[in-house]
Amino acid sequence: MRIRLEKDLPVLLIALVGASTVASLPQVESAWAGVKEVYGEQEMGLRILREALLAVLIVYAWLEPRLRNGIFSSSVLAFLGVICSYVLFEVGYALYLDLPLVVPLTGLRVFEYLPVALIGFVTSRLGAGDYVLYKFASYLRFYLVLQTVLAIAQALWAPPLFGVSMLGGGRPFGTFVSPNLFGATMATCALVFALVPGMRRWLALSVFLALLSGSRTAFISSLLVVFFQVYAALRPRDRWALLMPAPMLAVGALILASSPLLSGRDDADPTQDGRIDLWQRVFADHVHGPMDVLFGWGLGLSSNTVNLLFGAEYFPGQFDSDSLYLFLLNGYGVIGLLAYLTFLWITTRMSVHPNKGLVTMFIFAAGLTFNMWEYFPQNALLMLLWGMVLGCAAKKHAVNSDMAQAPVSAQTNYSQPWR
Repeated sequence: MRIRLEKDLPVLLIALVGASTVASLPQVESAWAGVKEVYGEQEMGLRILREALLAVLIVYAWLEPRLRNGIFSSSVLAFLGVICSYVLFEVGYALYLDLPLVVPLTGLRVFEYLPVALIGFVTSRLGAGDYVLYKFASYLRFYLVLQTVLAIAQALWAPPLFGVSMLGGGRPFGTFVSPNLFGATMATCALVFALVPGMRRWLALSVFLALLSGSRTAFISSLLVVFFQVYAALRPRDRWALLMPAPMLAVGALILASSPLLSGRDDADPTQDGRIDLWQRVFADHVHGPMDVLFGWGLGLSSNTVNLLFGAEYFPGQFDSDSLYLFLLNGYGVIGLLAYLTFLWITTRMSVHPNKGLVTMFIFAAGLTFNMWEYFPQNALLMLLWGMVLGCAAKKHAVNSDMAQAPVSAQTNYSQPWR
């Protein structure tokens, strides 16, 4: 069997992302019929498809010599060793708190698509990252066309289960279980297209769909992508004129995103929809001492899966986190939260990728009110991009040695493959 990384990997990646079109099919059909179901109650036979495709991607990385050698390098193994050590400690601490094993295991979902990040990291170090991303974005256009057709139809004629869209029908949900997940994925698609030259029309379409979803997080995330595009287009001496009003623009975007006109919901005010109140109660009721602050008060207790398996408030300290940072604080404590933020900061310091600021800011902002590492396929897309950006850190030093041992097909200059 002949393995061709540059041709095979984009196909495997779009197959993985494309699994989202069927993973929530029963819930999509119910929503079209006017029946609102619980987000996580998806058909296991369809959900397992995405895990199977992830397994195929992992097997491919093992069989492809360049990916395997890159992943099993000393620096990557040392990084994974540190993560695994702390995660095992947190699992043991959760078991010490008499939580069943399934609970801390659900808290590991933030690492489910870490293999995709490792693949993106090694691909970027090999010098093939730009080409792989370009081919993947080319395939992603067909995925976006499907979501666009469904979203417009839903925005015109679907029952308003989640609120009313700007087009008069229900808020669109595409092939997802809710408009929020749909909007988050469309905003992430906008990020992908923003990193590939010549994809501005698809970037604009993705931003439109994120806006149409009525999701506040998707709206702000997509505006962040647009802001960086405008910033990059300006001359360096003129960029200060955009940076000066940036804080006011951010506040204005939040107010606009929370208005019923765009969100399509009567409870659009973030201070009135229960989220802020929930976060306040979490800290008041469940953080009782230094141990809870440093190491969290129960790995997995803020996972949606636990709510589905045991019911809401079954365990002391159980809650629906919404925010990634509350999820990390609950399961991994201040130590885990600071480690995550530090790694984001290290990415910006080490990487030489021209769009490192956009990717890291998008990842940071998307996690404020949305636990994106729990939701597919946004988690897979962001892991891929994060890995590719970080892989540019040692590119100048690693490419010469890595590419010297690579086949001729991998030694092509992929900086502008579309020309």
